[in-house]
Amino acid sequence: MEGGENMANIKSAKKRAKIAEIRTLRNKSIKTSIKTSLKKFESAVAANEKELALESFKFAVKKLDSGVAKGVVHQNSAARKKSSLARKLNAM
Repeated sequence: MEGGENMANIKSAKKRAKIAEIRTLRNKSIKTSIKTSLKKFESAVAANEKELALESFKFAVKKLDSGVAKGVVHQNSAARKKSSLARKLNAM
């Protein structure tokens, strides 16, 4: 069981393991880009840059919606994050 080798013997089980690995990598990539966009927004708010914050807010919302559409982020979770971002933007 070293190196993440799958122990499946059945062809369909091997295929499912391979697909799961591919999807895990895709999901990880999407989550990372979402986190990066959220951090950029947070840093813009911390620096009190209204223009940059507005631009990064739009981008972060777009990334969150994309994650929801691809099934990586739950809809309610994304809505909560967007609401939180909007509150921070309006408080500036």
